Amino acid sequence: MTSITISNNKKVYFASDQHLGAPTQEQSFPREQKFVRWLDEIKKDAEAIFLLGDLFDFWFEYKTVVPKGFVRVLGKLAEIRDSGIPIYFFVGNHDLWMRDYFEKELTIPVFHSPQEFTINNKLFLIGHGDGLGPHDKGYKRMKKVFTFPLFKWMFRWLHPDLGVKLGQYMSVKNKMISGDEDFKFLGEDNEWLVQYCKRKLESKHYDFFVFGHRHLPLDIQLKENSKYYNLGDWINFYTYGAFEKGQFSLLEYK
Repeated sequence: MTSITISNNKKVYFASDQHLGAPTQEQSFPREQKFVRWLDEIKKDAEAIFLLGDLFDFWFEYKTVVPKGFVRVLGKLAEIRDSGIPIYFFVGNHDLWMRDYFEKELTIPVFHSPQEFTINNKLFLIGHGDGLGPHDKGYKRMKKVFTFPLFKWMFRWLHPDLGVKLGQYMSVKNKMISGDEDFKFLGEDNEWLVQYCKRKLESKHYDFFVFGHRHLPLDIQLKENSKYYNLGDWINFYTYGAFEKGQFSLLEYK
């Protein structure tokens, strides 16, 4: 388990679901610029930064090739890491084919499942959030196919011009960015990530659960000393999380 101690006047930041590249590179470019401005602003007081997946709307790493574009956000992440600020990346359902590019090129660790972190003696469970909880069975079946080694091996033999174009088409065609249902709170009994958190609390205490994927900013009290946060997205809400002095806040970047 990784432990983070926040220095005086520092914060730990969280963001998720930027979906850069969707629905087209041209249309997502202003969002990329906005996200880079946010990264540039928070670096002055960031103790650490957590990116909780779906930074890209589609990402596939061939052995020697990564998708074209996103140079500004990648350059900013490299600058922040080179300054000594830790960045932790969790793959989402759109960038689940990430391998070791971030780790080797940017020295950013990449996680494929929820992880525990202790931040100023508070226990966090952090992840993207896809496929967790009692529902989402269709996606769980799809994820098993997409992460099956044979499927990834076969896809890797497609020429990158064809493979990336096909992946981008499938991502937008299946409306995996954000649908109308993502803007409506379904109630605790129907929010599968809430149910997942409650089940985890049956066997272990966590002070904070922080996830993405849902696209809707959520702040839910689970127990007296345990809360669940969903970070929203950078498509409609431009929301992010900040933790300092034992308090977690959901904020909007104007």
